[in-house]
Amino acid sequence: MAQDKKLVTAITPMDVDFAQWYTDIVKKAELCDYSSMKGCVILRPYAQAIWENIHNIFDGMIKESGHENVAMPLFIPESLLQKEKDHVEGFAPEVAWVTHGGSEKLEERLCVRPTSETLFCEHFSHIVHSYRDLPKLYNQWCSVVRWEKSTRPFLRTREFWWQEGHTVHETEAEARQETLQILDNYAELAEKYLCMPVIKGRKTDKEKFAGAMETYTIEAMMHDGKALQSGTSHYFGDGFAKAFDISFANREGGMSYAHETSWGISTRLIGGIIMTHGDDSGLVLPPAVAPIQVVIIPVASHKPGVLDKAREVAQTLKAAGIRVKVDDTDNSPGWKFAEYEMKGVPLRLEIGPRDIENNACVLVRRDNREKTVTSLDGLADSVKAMLDVFAKAIYDKAKANMDNNTIKATTLEEMKNNISEKPRFVKAMWCGDLACEEKIKEETGMPSRCMPFEQEHISDVCPVCGKPAKHMVVFGIAY
Repeated sequence: MAQDKKLVTAITPMDVDFAQWYTDIVKKAELCDYSSMKGCVILRPYAQAIWENIHNIFDGMIKESGHENVAMPLFIPESLLQKEKDHVEGFAPEVAWVTHGGSEKLEERLCVRPTSETLFCEHFSHIVHSYRDLPKLYNQWCSVVRWEKSTRPFLRTREFWWQEGHTVHETEAEARQETLQILDNYAELAEKYLCMPVIKGRKTDKEKFAGAMETYTIEAMMHDGKALQSGTSHYFGDGFAKAFDISFANREGGMSYAHETSWGISTRLIGGIIMTHGDDSGLVLPPAVAPIQVVIIPVASHKPGVLDKAREVAQTLKAAGIRVKVDDTDNSPGWKFAEYEMKGVPLRLEIGPRDIENNACVLVRRDNREKTVTSLDGLADSVKAMLDVFAKAIYDKAKANMDNNTIKATTLEEMKNNISEKPRFVKAMWCGDLACEEKIKEETGMPSRCMPFEQEHISDVCPVCGKPAKHMVVFGIAY
C-alpha cells in the first residue's frame, strides 16, 4: 500500500462517549470541517451530496403538489422584523445584526435572516389582491443565521442550510390542510427515505414556533435515547396577515385576511442519520440518500481483466440508476473495506479473478457485514433488492430502539426514575396547564416533545397536580 495514503483511525465507542463518537464520525467520514468563524462549519462534498439527495427527494414531493421555489433576500430591515410582536420576541436572542455598510453606519439595522416569515409576508401583501390569486405555495432553499451559544456540527450551528416553505390560503381549512399535509411529507421523508421512525404530533403552546397558532412536529429518537426534532409545520392563522395587511377581495365581494403556514427541515437531518444509524465503525447511510450506494472493490486488481470487469459492472449498475464507485486506487482491499464502512456505503461489491471465472461477485452489507455470492446476470435487480432489504433492516433496528426506550409513567417520581439511567421517551398524561408542564421539565430535565396524534390513555389525572388529564404527551431530553 502506498505510504502517503491515510489510514482509517479508530472511532471512540458510542457507549464510552457518545458526543465524542459523533464528533469522530463527522470528522473521519469527511462530512465537515471547522471554519475560522466560530459556530460555523464547512460542508465537505460528502455531506453536501447527502444534503442534495435529501433536497432532491423533498423538492420533488412538494413540486408534485404545486409548490414553487423562490429566493428571498438575506437581510431583513429591523422595522420589518418588528411588525409581528410574538415572532420578533421569539427570535430576538438569536438575531445577528448588520450595523455598517462599508465604513458608513446604517440608518436602520439589518437582521441577517434567522427565518423569512416577514420577508414572505411583505411580498404576499404586494401580490395577493383577490381570492383568484390564492393559494400561493412558495418554498426556498437557503441558509439562515441564528446566534447559538453552544454549537455542534449539523445539530446546532450559527449558520445552517434548510428549506423553508411559506404559503397563503383563502380559508382556514385550506391552510390547516396544508400544514398537516406537509407534516405527512416530512414523516414520509424521514421514515421511507431516511429510515428514521418518527412520532407525529402537535407541540404544546409553550414549545410552539414564535408567532404560530399551532406547531406540528416529527420527533425521532437517536441511538442514545435523546430526541431530535426533525421537521416542523406551523399554522399561523391570520395573525401575520393582519400585521402585514395580506388582505384580498373575497368571493362575496368583501375583504378578508389570508391564512398562512410555514414549515422547514434542515441539515440537522444529517446529524439525525448519524445518530440513528451509525455504529462504532462509522456511518450507516440509508440507500436513498447515500452518495455512493455500491462501492466496487477489485480484488487482485493487478491481474489481467479484473479492473476492466469491475468497470463493466459499474456501468451496468449506473445504467440501472444505482450510484456506484469503483475504487481502483493502490490502497489495499482491507484499507478500502474500512474506509467505505466509515463512509457508510450500504453495499460493497468485491470482484476478483475467481469471481469472474464463476460469473459472480460478492455483495457485503454495511449494517451486518453479511456476505452474499451473487451472479453477474441480473446483478442490477439483485442489488436493488438488497438495498431495499438493507433500508428495511436499519429502519426496523431504529424502530426497535425507539420502542424499547419509550416508557409510560403515571407519577412525577416514575418519570424521574425511568430516565435515571439513560434518556428515554416518557409518555405521560397532562392537564394542559403551563405550570405543570414547566414543573415536569424542572424536575426531570425533559421538555415536552409533542402531543402525539395517536393518543393513549395512561391514567385519568395529571402526574403533577392530580387534576383531570386532557392529553397524552411525549416528554424527552432533546438535541
